[in-house]
Amino acid sequence: MSDVQKLTIDGKNYVLLSEDDYEDLVDGLQASAIMARIAAGEETWPLDLVKELFETDSRVRTFREYRKISTAALAEAADISEQDLSDIESNTTTGSVDVLTRIATALNVDLDDLVVERDAHQ
Repeated sequence: MSDVQKLTIDGKNYVLLSEDDYEDLVDGLQASAIMARIAAGEETWPLDLVKELFETDSRVRTFREYRKISTAALAEAADISEQDLSDIESNTTTGSVDVLTRIATALNVDLDDLVVERDAHQ
């Protein structure tokens, strides 16, 4: 951290620091908040999984394989047939919001983690 100046204006104390030092301070606070969430049990995902989620044609399958859950076990946990799950994983059908919510719950992920908005021009 470079030089910090202390100022008093209208009886209030202020600290003047460079923009770089301010950004470093904010980054440190944000990192501390993230580390606190992790320490409290928030799940983190390995980089390989994150990359796969951007490239996959089926986030349901990617999460199922990451969680090491068989198709049969996930279908049972989501209360759907294996064929319905297979159709969702192969993008033959999208599945209703209710079904996708049950799948997300069974995979212990947010519904938003399963559903990706595609570019309309693709």
